[in-house]
Amino acid sequence: MRVLLAVDGSECSELAVQTVIDRFQLAETEVKVIHAVEWMREMPLCFQYGVGSEAGQDMLESRKASFDRAREMVERVAAQLEFKGFHASVSTPDADPRHAIVDAARSWKADVIVIGSHGRRGLDRLLLGSVAESVVRHAPCSVHIVRVPAGAVERDALQSGHAAHT
Repeated sequence: MRVLLAVDGSECSELAVQTVIDRFQLAETEVKVIHAVEWMREMPLCFQYGVGSEAGQDMLESRKASFDRAREMVERVAAQLEFKGFHASVSTPDADPRHAIVDAARSWKADVIVIGSHGRRGLDRLLLGSVAESVVRHAPCSVHIVRVPAGAVERDALQSGHAAHT
């Protein structure tokens, strides 16, 4: 079985990793850990208005830092899976995660995609979109969505200064 595991470093992503460990048979499972890098979103806003050769260098360094963080994240998850006995590989495409996950599943011929969902509702969901929802709609294979318990979503919303919508 080929499992495409989409991660983003969040609590729901960590639960998705644990779900793969708990639910799939070691001998029969190959896991590809993916994190799509949207480096332009991570770039400090001031860089977007920079001028001259220093601005270009700053942008390149920001892009490299985004990919370094992504590579570190997927390699950490892959090491965790390998420690448990899974065969794992990694991928950090430069793309919107909604497209990158579906494209990777299609080209790698994944049997299932495992992805965490933040469980956002209302305005947060409208403004931030739902990667998991888009993946479900367009995936070429089954999708297993791992949800964070409702109390954790409310706690996260309060910590970030937003009211939780249930």
